[in-house]
Amino acid sequence: MPPQSKLKVLVDREEISKTVGRLAFEINRDYRGKEPLLIGILKGSFVFMADLIRHLDLPLEIDFIKVSSYGSGDESSGKVRIVQGLKTPIRGRDVLVIEDIVDTGITVSFLLDYLRKKKPATLRLCALTHKPSRCQVPVPIDYLGLTIPDGFVVGYGLDLNERFRHLPEICVLESEK
Repeated sequence: MPPQSKLKVLVDREEISKTVGRLAFEINRDYRGKEPLLIGILKGSFVFMADLIRHLDLPLEIDFIKVSSYGSGDESSGKVRIVQGLKTPIRGRDVLVIEDIVDTGITVSFLLDYLRKKKPATLRLCALTHKPSRCQVPVPIDYLGLTIPDGFVVGYGLDLNERFRHLPEICVLESEK
């Protein structure tokens, strides 16, 4: 943790659970009769995606993609690259991308453009959290869990230099004054 910082709970376990349940209800409704491919964006989405798929009552497949724009630290470099590609072909598939947070929109926009070139039948985005105050590139979020204020958040899969992913709540990193 940066010097002179503390964690403050922003979203507790109960609110996360209700949000995941609501998103699963919407996805179950919209994908009824289909067999979607859910693509988790590593590493941050893995906790959210695991909880989400346990609420889905659909035949589905999962895959993961790893995209990087941060390196180390808490500021995006703005340069996005695919670190680990997909193993599953997506041409003609109903694809739902699962993301933990849409912050600036740069990474998700890059990824959605990358996936569109692979010609899925449909391509939608499910994000647990969104920080509209930080948006630099507009991104259509088809299934949005929570809108959160600006601030660096960790927990429930979100990290700072690979730390804090294990926390069961979403916390904001606050500077002590």
